[in-house]
Amino acid sequence: MKGTVPDGLRELLAQAAGDGHVPWRTLLKPGDWLLLLAAAVSVAASYPLLWRGGVADRAIVKRDGQLVTELALNLPRKYEVTGAIGTTVIEVQPGRARVVSDPGPRQYCVQQGWLTRANAVAICAPNHVTLQLSGRGGPNGYDTLNY
Repeated sequence: MKGTVPDGLRELLAQAAGDGHVPWRTLLKPGDWLLLLAAAVSVAASYPLLWRGGVADRAIVKRDGQLVTELALNLPRKYEVTGAIGTTVIEVQPGRARVVSDPGPRQYCVQQGWLTRANAVAICAPNHVTLQLSGRGGPNGYDTLNY
């Protein structure tokens, strides 16, 4: 095995292992560390500001892209939608909604769980049914498809 490694690759592996070379961390100057720290703080601070949805106040149910019903998210209830391959059951609780059951084989929309933010979407593709929350959108209006 040792004879099968090309010389160039052997040198790269030796450099990566630090054989005879200075570890890369010692090459960074204090300004580099400060810049890395500022970048890490910026990423951490931007996450809650940019990746949040707005407050949802209604659930929109569609079949084949056509509006079936809009449900307010202030009262608990269940709603059944007949799709292409069967019945999809949607449950609404105050401030959230989910797909309880769907005849689709992979159950992706069921596994998505509770949707709580505006613009969140659960798509039951084989049954042609979608559940989307609507309300006061976030600052950028992203939906779950944009993530």
